[in-house]
Amino acid sequence: MKKLYYFFLICTLIAFIVGLYGYKIIFGSAVELPDEESFYYVPTGSSYEALIAGLESDYAVEPTSFNLVAKLMQFDTPKPGRYKLEQGWSNKELISNLRRGNQQALSLTFNNARNIEQLCGMMASKLESDSFSFLNHFVAPATLKKYGVTRETVMTLFIPNTYQIFWNSSPESVISRFASEQKTFYNKSRTKKLASLDMTKEEVYTLASIVQKETLVNEEKPRVAGVYINRLKRGQLLQADPTVVFANQDFTIKRVLNRHLSKDSPYNTYKYKGLPPGPICMPDVSSIDAVLNYEKHKYLYFCAAPDNSGQHQFARSLIEHNRNADKYRAFLNKLKIYK
Repeated sequence: MKKLYYFFLICTLIAFIVGLYGYKIIFGSAVELPDEESFYYVPTGSSYEALIAGLESDYAVEPTSFNLVAKLMQFDTPKPGRYKLEQGWSNKELISNLRRGNQQALSLTFNNARNIEQLCGMMASKLESDSFSFLNHFVAPATLKKYGVTRETVMTLFIPNTYQIFWNSSPESVISRFASEQKTFYNKSRTKKLASLDMTKEEVYTLASIVQKETLVNEEKPRVAGVYINRLKRGQLLQADPTVVFANQDFTIKRVLNRHLSKDSPYNTYKYKGLPPGPICMPDVSSIDAVLNYEKHKYLYFCAAPDNSGQHQFARSLIEHNRNADKYRAFLNKLKIYK
C-alpha cells in the first residue's frame, strides 16, 4: 500500500514539474528588451524561419520553446509590420500579437521637400518600401491619370503634416491615403475660397510654394501672395527669384544674378508668364492658407529689407521698388554676398 502511495506521489510530482515547465514555456517571460521601448519589424514576405532568427538574435527569444508554443497556437505565417514589444512578454503574448498582425503605426512627418524625389526619400527613411518604389508608383502614367495630376504637380497631393501610418504601407496605399487627406484638408471653407480665387488646388499649392521660399515670416505671407495674385491678374511676369533658383537647380544660390536669369526653363518666371508647371517645394499649411486668404492691396513689388530681419519692403511702383532694391543690393555688398 505504501509503495502504491509513493508511486502516485512521484507521478503527481513529475506531473507538477512537467506542468510547471510547460507553464513557463507558454506563459513565462520570453522577451528581453535592450530598450524600454522596442519595435520588431517583419518585412513583407518574411518566412517563419527568418522571424525566429531575428527574435533570437535581437531579443533573446529561445527558439525551441517559441516553436513549441507556435505549433500549439498554429502560428507559422508571419504578418508583415512594425510590432511594439513589451518587456517580459511570454511566448503566448508575443505570438498572439504576431498572429493577429497587431502592429503599431508610426508617426510620419514630412515638410520642406524640394521635389517629389526628395519626398520619396523622406518616406523611404521611415517606411518599408524604398524611394525608387515610391517614385516609380507616384509618377506612373496610370497613377497620374487616376489622381488628375502631372509629373510636375503630383507633389500637390501631399499636404505637409504628421500622419499615423503603418510601416509596411505600399506606395499605392500611401498615395491613396494622402489624396484622401488632401480632400479632407480642403474643407468647406477652403473650397469656397479656392472657388473665389478661380484657381485649381495645384495652382494654389504652386503659388504657395513660391510664397514659402520668399518669406519665413508668416504674417507677411498673405501680403506676398497678394503681390503675385495682382501680377497674375495683370498678366505680368511673376519675376520670383525662388523660381529662378529652382530652374537652375542650384539651391546654394544666395543672390540671383543675370546669369541665373538667363536660364531657359518653364520654371523661370522672369522669362515665362504665369505660374511654373508645378511647385518648387512643399509649402507649409500657413503658406497654402496665405494664398487662399491673400491680402487685397495694390502692391506689385517687394524686396527683402536691408536689415537681416527676414521681412520685406513692398512697393506699388517700379521707381519705388528700384530704390528698395538698390538699398538691398548695397546691404548684400556690405556683407560680401556676391553670388
